[in-house]
Amino acid sequence: MDIYILIIAILVIAGIVIRPFRLSEAVWAMTGAVLLVVLGLLPFKNALMGIKKGTDVYLFLAGMMLLAETARGEKLFDWLAACATKAAKGSSKRLFLLIFIVGILVTSFLSNDATAVVMTPAVAAAAKTAKSKNPLSYLLICAFVANAASFILPISNPANLVIYNGRMPPLPAWITIYGLPAVVAVVLTCFLLYLTQRKKMTEAIERDIAVPSLTYGGSIALIGIGATMIVLLICSALDVPLGLPTAVTGIITSLVVLMLSKKNPLMIIKAVSWSIIPFVAGLFVIVEALDRTGLTGLIGQWLHHQSDISAGMAAWSSGIIIAFGSNILNNLPAGLIAANAVQAAHIPEIVRSAVLIGVDLGPNLSVTGSLATILWLVALRREGLSVNGWTFLKTGVVVMIPALILTLLILWI
Repeated sequence: MDIYILIIAILVIAGIVIRPFRLSEAVWAMTGAVLLVVLGLLPFKNALMGIKKGTDVYLFLAGMMLLAETARGEKLFDWLAACATKAAKGSSKRLFLLIFIVGILVTSFLSNDATAVVMTPAVAAAAKTAKSKNPLSYLLICAFVANAASFILPISNPANLVIYNGRMPPLPAWITIYGLPAVVAVVLTCFLLYLTQRKKMTEAIERDIAVPSLTYGGSIALIGIGATMIVLLICSALDVPLGLPTAVTGIITSLVVLMLSKKNPLMIIKAVSWSIIPFVAGLFVIVEALDRTGLTGLIGQWLHHQSDISAGMAAWSSGIIIAFGSNILNNLPAGLIAANAVQAAHIPEIVRSAVLIGVDLGPNLSVTGSLATILWLVALRREGLSVNGWTFLKTGVVVMIPALILTLLILWI
């Protein structure tokens, strides 16, 4: 029975990576989840338990997607794009750096998923406004910074809450542990990503940019995004789950904007990429099935054994393995499995920290490494753009591997 669960899990991941027949990631994840139940490999009640575990994530994503779609409808992204492009003063390098800095701020205070959902359309608009011949060079920033900056703060990545089982260290303790490694990860990712794109950064971009007036609805959407940031920081400080507050702020912002602009709510509802929620639900079901195979227990035993031999070596090996494993399995299920193993193994804090860094930074290797990168792919498709998985992998090898090694080294020191 266990082997069949593993085969289905592998086929699902292959379907997500290759996307045969151009079917969405959600189709493959949900097909795998249904097969597990229909074939009797996972009881229906356990599948429901798996789906229930993702409730906070679904609410978080729903709120962020509503915010992003509302902002898009009110041309907020076009306004932000014009401001950024004007500030670049005709320099593609300056625009690259401006986008990266904004990505760090958005990821830090709104989460990496928000960077993928909210920033990608804004950057696509900026590249269009700048009349860039290489828009992907700027759009890649959204994917890479979303993962590299996702352990600056506890709220920067929902996976952080998973690894710590909801009991996060106080903010001063978090900064003490992750502050310097996060700086190294972000700076090195920026530098290495620029190196991969530098030949395309020689073009001159549009200098004379007319900044359009921000509409009243756009101002409300901007306020809503700012309010969401504040709410998330407060909830994080109080150890309150982030999903419901994000969904509430997203719904309220959308309703206020819709009432002021007298638009049909169905316009926003239809425009949101809701398929990402069943995709995540399917992954939670697959993790629930993998957990029944004893995989979590085996990983926990290995972590405990390695930690007894050497905490430092256990940190290195676990961080690297989970980083590459996240690209095979996606960091959401990989993080859930790792979190269960970490909690069962009672390992030193440095090992837990290395696992978190692997889960957060490791997915910069491939397009299916993290939920944020998949959200980025969905956002790209909405803009009529796409990126080849092989192209991303070649960039990821240059960017992720050195950044991961040096970040783990800083943590170890």
